[in-house]
This record gives sequence, C-alpha cells and structure tokens, in this order.
Amino acid sequence: MKKIGIILVFVIAIGNYVHGQDLVNGELKNLLQQSLTYFPKVKEVHQSVQLAEDKLKLTELNKYPDITLDASYAYVKPKIEVKFGDELFQFAPEHNFSGAVNGTYTLLDFGRLKANIEKSKFELQSAYHAADQLRTSLFHQISQVYFQVVYVKKAIEIQDQVLQLLNENKLILDAQLKNGNAIQLDVLTIQSKIDNEINKKIDLENSLQKLLNLINYATGIQKINEGQLQITLKKYSLDEAMQFAILHNPTLAIARDRVNVSKSEVSISKLSELPFVGMKASAGSRNGYLPKIADARFNYNAGIGFSLPLFNGGKIKQQIKIQQQGLTMSETNVTSLLHDFEKDIQAALIDIQTNESRIKNAGTQIQQAALAQKLSVSKLKNGTATPLEITAANADYQRALLNQLQYQYQLCNAQLELIQLMGMDILK
Repeated sequence: MKKIGIILVFVIAIGNYVHGQDLVNGELKNLLQQSLTYFPKVKEVHQSVQLAEDKLKLTELNKYPDITLDASYAYVKPKIEVKFGDELFQFAPEHNFSGAVNGTYTLLDFGRLKANIEKSKFELQSAYHAADQLRTSLFHQISQVYFQVVYVKKAIEIQDQVLQLLNENKLILDAQLKNGNAIQLDVLTIQSKIDNEINKKIDLENSLQKLLNLINYATGIQKINEGQLQITLKKYSLDEAMQFAILHNPTLAIARDRVNVSKSEVSISKLSELPFVGMKASAGSRNGYLPKIADARFNYNAGIGFSLPLFNGGKIKQQIKIQQQGLTMSETNVTSLLHDFEKDIQAALIDIQTNESRIKNAGTQIQQAALAQKLSVSKLKNGTATPLEITAANADYQRALLNQLQYQYQLCNAQLELIQLMGMDILK
C-alpha cells in the first residue's frame, strides 16, 4: 500500500497530462463512434444522466417560496345564532366562502438546502461517471471483437498460403505419380492434409461470420475492410499507469462519488437536529366577519414560525450512526479498488512485455520454418523428399505464422486491458 500513498502524492502533478497518442486505426475509431449512437444501452445511460440533472434542478428549486391559490365553500346548518331578547343574532353565515393567496418561505434552514444541493451534485457527477464507465466498457468489448476479427481474417490468409503451397506440392506429386516416381499413397496423404486445412479454413470463416454479427449488433456495421493487430500505446511504468487510472478511470471515480454522497448524507442527518425558521403569509377575501357576516371582506396575515426538535427517541442519532458506517464502507471500497487496480495493471504490463518478447522470437522461428519449407519443396522436385517430410515442413511453417499472429493478438488484448484499467479514451 506504500505505492498507493506515493501515487496519491503525485496525482495533482499529472492533472494537466494530455494523452495525444493515436491509439488505434481509423476503422476501429469509426466503429466506436458509431456504437455511441446505435447501441441502445448508451441511450439508456444518457437518460439516467438527464434524470440526475432534473433531480438537481428540483433540489435547487427549493430555495424559492411556495405560493398557492386556495378557495373553499361550505354550507353550515344549523345556523350559529343566539337569541338576545326578541332578536336573533347570527355569528356565522350559512354559506361560507373564502379565497386567498398563501405563501411559505424558509428563512433559516441552517444549511439543509445547501447540503441537499451538494448531494444532488455528487449524484449527478456519479451519473456522468456511470456513462463514462459504460462508454469505456463498450469500447473495450468492441475493440476486443474487432481485433478478434482481424486475427481470424489473418489466420484465414495463412490458411490460404498453406493451401496454396500444399496444392503446388500436390501438382508435383501428381506429375511424379504419372512418371512412376511416386505412389498413390503419397498423393492421398497430401490430399488428406489439404482437406484437413480446408476444414480449418471453414471453421475460421464460420467464426468470422459470428464475430461480424457481434460487430453489427453493437454498431450497425456489417463489414470490416482491413486492419492490423496493432495499438500504438507508449510504455508505462506501474506508477504512471496508476496515476493515470486514479485521475481517469470511471470505476474509481464512481467509488469516490459514493464516498462524497455518503458524507453528504451524514451532514444532512446531523442538520436534522438543528432548528428551522420559516415565514408564512396569506392575503384574500372571505365572509363571516361581524356584524355583516354575509359580506366578503379582504383579509391578510403574516407570521414567522420556529421549530426545534427536542426528542425523537434517538432515531436521528441512530440514522447518523448507520450512515457513518456506510461512509466507512465506501472509503474502504475505494482503498480495495486501488489495491485491485494495482494488481490488474501490473498483470497487464507483464502480459504486454511477455508478448512483445514472444513476437520478436517468433520472427526468427518463421524465417527458419520458411527456409525449411523451401528446402523440402526443392527436395520434392528432385524426388528425394517424402510426403511426411513435406507435411512436417508445411506444418512447422504454419505453426510459426500462427504463433506470431497469436502473440500479436494477445498483445492487443493486454494493451486493451491496460487502456480500460487506466480509463484512457481510445478515441483520442
């Protein structure tokens, strides 16, 4: 955890860091941009952001007074009257009506409104970060599928190369069979190998169609024209990657938002123990005033109210206790996430370094396998190679090409994992 402490010290120092790398090619960028308008889940998250904005606005509107227009009518029987001598005096009309404009306004809430506005702002900020989290996750998944498509297409190209070489070798064996320099078993052996490689190609083409269907599901685009298994990502140390993640990863940002919301809830609950001062006023017209109780008369009133909680059975203190426990859990969650991120980023960096070394070593293996294959073809033309030797040479060459392709694909996946963990915007 010492490393995390060091990282936090340097967070401010990299606040103005600008990531100017062109990480991926234009085709993938177009897919990612298209997904933002096509994928339905994105619209749903944008609606949640709008909802949080509306809630903040509603909270802010509490700073204005509440004004209502009230009107009423009541018919009263029996009459409210008293007999004085020979005369009856009526104290209330049979037909009672009134109309008034009433207003209430909070004069002093001792910070309640401010605290609730701050809480709503943190909730809105969390909604924005949730949208960023979905965007990052969506981009990560689409990029993974995209590079898998590129991988499969290149694997199909390798299959085509192998099939071309095998068919060329078969033509040589067919000629040798006619000349009596080969037997039917030799031709059947290489034909079996060709059929096996064709089946592999069919499996790859089937996988390609399924992957393109996933691309279409997320973006509405059905075709991938070209691409390379390459991401232009600079080398990062563990501390650099963690610093970037602390500033930009939306998952960490959401966890910090929860801490801020929990702090706001504790503050709001504590404010419940403070007094409340409000003003109320009313102006209108009503009947029922002596001596002419049937006539409507203008009336008004205004006053100030004061309320102080004295006893509620300890409910507020218990609520504060529960919310403080929730705050502690939120803070612990942030620490736990940082610890997990450090582990995952370190793993991604190791995978990147490992696959870069594998790609370099695979280049030598390809050169050796290609040379061995050429020699086997030369020997086949001279009639000194067996089908088993030719098959083995082709298999080694194919395996070397596929190994290098696999390492390039694994490198892309490791780089994508690091990009997601760091919260890096892949479109920039």
